[in-house]
Amino acid sequence: MASIGGMGNILKQAQEMQARMAKMQEELASKTVQGSAGGGMVQVTVNGQFNLTELKIEAAAVNADEKDMLEDLILAAVNDGMRKAREMASAEMAKLTGGLKIPGLMP
Repeated sequence: MASIGGMGNILKQAQEMQARMAKMQEELASKTVQGSAGGGMVQVTVNGQFNLTELKIEAAAVNADEKDMLEDLILAAVNDGMRKAREMASAEMAKLTGGLKIPGLMP
């Protein structure tokens, strides 16, 4: 009988962790980070769910003759923003798990 009670406790803890994770995912949707490239000529905002929410390009960066450079700046800014969003999400997950790395929870 003791093992049945222990199993119920484990199930309860798992349900509590699941609820905390769902709340954290909601909170991450409202937290953002900024990425940039080209000295700020291209700036992006990414939320904690890895969605690009804003893209700003300074007019000086828009030049039909340098289209490839602008594309590279956009890629670099998005990658910078995504890296920062992953770091933010990992930090939030560490708060939830007490620093325990649980495979498959975060990219």
